[in-house]
Amino acid sequence: MILNNNYNKLPKNYLFTEIANRTDEYCKNNKNKEVIRLGIGDVTRPIPTVVADAMKEAINELTIVETFRGYGPELGYSFAKEAVQKYYSNNFNVQLELEDITIGDGIGEDLANITDLFTHGGNDVVIQDPIYPLYQSTTIMDGNNIHYVACNEQNNFLPEPPQGVKCDIIYLCSPNNPTGAAFTFTQLQKWVDYAINQNAIILYDAAYERFVLDENKPRSIFQIKDAYKCAIEFGSLSKTSGFSCIRSGYTIVPHTLERQNMNLNKMWQQRQTTKYNGANYITQKGLQAALTQQGLEASDININYYRTNAKLIMSLFQNKNVFYTGGVDSPYIWFKCPNGMTSWQFFQLMLDKIQVIGIPGVGFGSNGEGFFRLSAFNTYQQTLKGLERIETIL
Repeated sequence: MILNNNYNKLPKNYLFTEIANRTDEYCKNNKNKEVIRLGIGDVTRPIPTVVADAMKEAINELTIVETFRGYGPELGYSFAKEAVQKYYSNNFNVQLELEDITIGDGIGEDLANITDLFTHGGNDVVIQDPIYPLYQSTTIMDGNNIHYVACNEQNNFLPEPPQGVKCDIIYLCSPNNPTGAAFTFTQLQKWVDYAINQNAIILYDAAYERFVLDENKPRSIFQIKDAYKCAIEFGSLSKTSGFSCIRSGYTIVPHTLERQNMNLNKMWQQRQTTKYNGANYITQKGLQAALTQQGLEASDININYYRTNAKLIMSLFQNKNVFYTGGVDSPYIWFKCPNGMTSWQFFQLMLDKIQVIGIPGVGFGSNGEGFFRLSAFNTYQQTLKGLERIETIL
C-alpha cells in the first residue's frame, strides 16, 4: 500500500475547526453570555417558496408509479441544464451549449473533482493569497506546486497576474472570499490574457456573482474576451438562493476547450459519468425553479437583506476610518485589525471582551495577517447588536 503522503503537508488545524473549538470552549465556560456570530459564511434566509413548491412536487412525483424515476443522467437533467443556459443568456449575454453544462452538488465538490483532469504532481498552480482554503488544500493533496500571488492593501486585494511565473492552473474567485473584492472587466481580462499566454487553465469560482452591482465588474468570466479558450467556471445556488443545506451547483466547461490534443469537456464528462451518479432529481427541480424569473426575484429579496447588513458594517468602518474592502459587491467585509493586532489576537479580543465571532484573516493565507472578515449573513438585529459591541473596541 502506498498512501498519499501529501495529506501530511496539510495544516493540522483547519481554520473553521479551530474557530469552532475556541468558541465552544468559551461558551462552555461562559454559559450566561450571548455570543453573536458575524463570521458565518452560511446563509440565514429561507429558500424561496417557488423553489420549495417545485421540490415538493418532485417528491410527490416519486410516490406515483407513472411519474417515478430511478437513476438520472450523471451530467444533469436537460431541464436543469436548459435553466442554466437561459440564465447565462439572459443575465450575462453569454451563449452556452448544453454540453458545456454539468449539474452537480455545489462548487466545493466540483472544484475538488476537476483536478482529476490534471496529473497529480508536477503542475504549477497560481493561487491568490488570501483566498478560500479549499484551493490550497486541494493543490497540496494533489502534490502540485503552489505559486502565491499577494493580495494586499496596496493593490486593494485585487492583484495582477505575476510576472515571470510559469503556471498550468490558476484559481480565481470574484467576488473574492474572504476579501469581498471583485475584479473589473479590465482587471479580469489581464488574467485571461495571462492564462492564454501561459497555456494555462483558469478555475473560476463565481459563487457570489449575484451580489455584484457594479456594471464595470463581470459576473461570469465568459463575459471576458477569449475566456472560453482558457476558463472553467463554477456556479452555485448556496449563497444566492439559500441552497447551502440542499447543495446544488453547476460547472461550465466549454466544449472547445483543449490542451495537449485532449478535450477537457469530454474528459470532465467521462470523469463525472465514471465517478459520480449525478445530482438528485428533487434538487435539480429546485434549481430549475430558482433560476426562473420568479425564483430569482425571490432570491434577490434575500440578497438585498444581506446587502442591508453589509451597509451597516461598512458604515461603522467608514465612521471609524478603518481600511476595508468588500461589502458592495459581496456579503463579506474585510478590514484591518485595530492597533496593529494580529488576526488571532483580535479574534480572541472580540470573543473575550464583546462575545462577537469573526474570521481571522491569516486563516486564509499569510497576506491575511492583520486583517479580519465579517459576514452579512445574519439577521439585521444580530448584525446591529454585534456592530454596537465592535464599535466599543475600535
